[in-house]
Amino acid sequence: MLAQAQEATVDTLHVRNKFLPTGLRIGTDVITLVKSNRSSQFAGWEVNADLDINRYYLVMDYGQWAMSQPITTGQRFVGGPVTTGLYENSGRYVRFGVDVNFLKKDPDRNMFFLGFRIGRSSFHDAASFVDSTAYSETANINFGATTKELVNSNLTGHWAELTTGLRVKIYKFFWMGYTARMKFLPSVSGEQELTSYDIPGFGIASRRLYWGFNYQLFFRIPFTSKQVPVENAKK
Repeated sequence: MLAQAQEATVDTLHVRNKFLPTGLRIGTDVITLVKSNRSSQFAGWEVNADLDINRYYLVMDYGQWAMSQPITTGQRFVGGPVTTGLYENSGRYVRFGVDVNFLKKDPDRNMFFLGFRIGRSSFHDAASFVDSTAYSETANINFGATTKELVNSNLTGHWAELTTGLRVKIYKFFWMGYTARMKFLPSVSGEQELTSYDIPGFGIASRRLYWGFNYQLFFRIPFTSKQVPVENAKK
């Protein structure tokens, strides 16, 4: 009886410890940093974090995104003909989700994963452009080419993502990996004067399906320096 009770206690502790987080990984997207440094039309950064619960990882991404895009004839920024101008936006975004690791018995907790994300962005945008059709009906005057500016001051974007990727331990607490993203179902609320062209964290708003890729470096913070054997947990 005593042996059976001890075995039951060990099994219960094993189940409990199995679903206790063992560490927190914090990292950044290298591609975003390089793009921000080299491009005059983009500035941004992104921080990534995940927390393991057995083979499941709770994930959060947080970043800032600002871009500028020249307007040329035919681009879908505003209603009516546009000859030349500039579209700009700036904002922050967050993604929440979960990854499922399919390398279940790897002692280094390397990952091949599939996951899901919900994204949300708060941003503003503006378009300054040359309106070649400025006309006053009352005065019956054609003003010719006139510079205009349209502004959305408080926008919210939403979307969803399916993800896949790798995480590999390279040295002690340092990890590297990538995340491929299939982004879909974009929406923007709060538009007033301007049809938003770009959603921070997502990309071009008019594309119902958009692909993204991150190359990431992580530092892992372990919650215990050494796992306590289950059999000794109550001694």
